[in-house]
Parts: sequence; structure tokens; C-alpha cells
Amino acid sequence: MNARTSALAAAAVCAAALTLVGCATDPATDPVQIKLNDLETRLTRIERVVSNNSLLDVSNQLGNLQADLRSMHNDIDVLNHALDTSRKQQRDLYADLDQRLKALELRTGGASGGAIAGGNGAPAGATSGAVPAGAAAAGGAAAGGAAAAGAPSSGAADTAPGGASAADTVSYQAAFALLKNGQYDQAVQAFQSFLTTYSTSPLADNAQYWLGEAYYVNKAFPEALAAFQRVVDKYPQSRKVPDALLKVGYCDYELKQYQAAKDVLTQVQTTYGDTPAGQLAKQRLDKMAAEKH
Repeated sequence: MNARTSALAAAAVCAAALTLVGCATDPATDPVQIKLNDLETRLTRIERVVSNNSLLDVSNQLGNLQADLRSMHNDIDVLNHALDTSRKQQRDLYADLDQRLKALELRTGGASGGAIAGGNGAPAGATSGAVPAGAAAAGGAAAGGAAAAGAPSSGAADTAPGGASAADTVSYQAAFALLKNGQYDQAVQAFQSFLTTYSTSPLADNAQYWLGEAYYVNKAFPEALAAFQRVVDKYPQSRKVPDALLKVGYCDYELKQYQAAKDVLTQVQTTYGDTPAGQLAKQRLDKMAAEKH
């Protein structure tokens, strides 16, 4: 009886020990396992945060790149607009020169080799569309011959039509040829030299006007304005006055002196409305009105 009791007791102790061992190795209650699970959870959370930050950085970089791209597109649009504006101004300039030189040729008789009455007008021998090289290229007009500018007629040996001498006629012809061939800087110098040497020549008003045109084509608008205004002030009886006044208005426009341009162009339209200069003045006034100047 005692032996049996002892065996049962030993079995009970073993069972309890096994139970305790089983409890100690249960993952749900094992402190080590619980700690490991907690560390794994925290590590997973940290990895997720790091991953999210990387995505945020990539997103920020993409946003910056998109902003830079938009800025570049804006810069390109601004440059394209400036280029279009410059091209339009150049076309307007060339078209204006073409129209006015054609009108001048018509007023002086329109015939190749015709004389210049009183020394006013384009050089004799200029055919339809005799324009500076740049204007001819833009306007599609054929450049006329100006080589016979003011050449002596009827066998005269020392004078040109209108009383100009052979010397000042040759000098004028050379300056005008430079302008016609697009050598604008040289034309400026040549016309200035002509006006200094032959200040009393019947061709002086023409030379003063074409000096202004040479400046204008070079976009030297302050100098062009002064040259054209000198035609009006010094040669009030010249046939170049309407054209010179028109170009004074054009120069004021290019210099953004819009009220002065409007005043002068209105004067041209009112005083010379039936001339090409008057018609061109109206066109520019209409353009200014459309631009709200």
C-alpha cells in the first residue's frame, strides 16, 4: 500500500513537471517569444516609415522637376513671342520702305532714266521697286537700277537735272547705292559726308531724308528721328516733308512715345491725306488704336 502510494505520488510529480515544462514552452506565454514578437512588430513599422519617406522624397523630386519643366515652357513661350514680335516689326519696316519708295517713284514720273524735278525724289533711273536690299528681300520687289542717279542729260557736261553738279550727283549716287545694297552703316557715313561737303546742293534734302532711312533700317531710332525732323525743319518746301513727318511718327512709335507719334501721324493724315504718306499714317494710327496706345 505504501509502495503504491509512493508510485502514484511520483507519477503525479512527473505529470506536474511535464505540465510546467509545457507551459514554459508555450509561445503565447513565453517572455522571450513575446519580446521577439514585439521587436519584429517594431522593426516592420520602422521599415514601413523608411519606405514611405523614400517615396515622399521621390514625389518631391518629381514635383520639382515638373515645376522646372513648366518654367522652361514659360521661358520658351516668352522667347517665341519676342521673336514673333521682332519678325513682325521687321516685316512692317521692309513693307513700309517698299511702299514708300514705289510711291516716290510714281511721283517722280515712273520712267526709267527720268529727270528729278528740282532735285527732289528718288535718283533718276530707279525703276519700280527700287528699295534697299533688305526691303527687297522682305517685300519680294525687284531692285531697280539706280546707277544713273542724276546723270547729266542732253549732253550737259557739268550739271545734272535740277542744277546739281556732276560732283555732288556722283557723291549722292554712291551714298544711295550703299543704302540700296543694304550697307547701312556705310550709307550713313556717305550721306553725312555728302551733307557736309555739298550742304547747298539741290540734292541735300534727299540726302538728309535717306540718312534718316539708313538710321531707321538699323533701328537707330533716336538718330533717325533727328534726321527726319531736320528734313522738316531745314527744308520745309521739300517734297520729302510728308514722308519725313511720317517717319518722325514711326520713330516716336518705336521709341514708345505714343502720344507724340499719334500727334504727328494725325498731322500727316490731316494735311496729306490723299498721298501715300497720309494713307500710311492712317494705317499706323489704326494699328495704335487696336493696340490701345
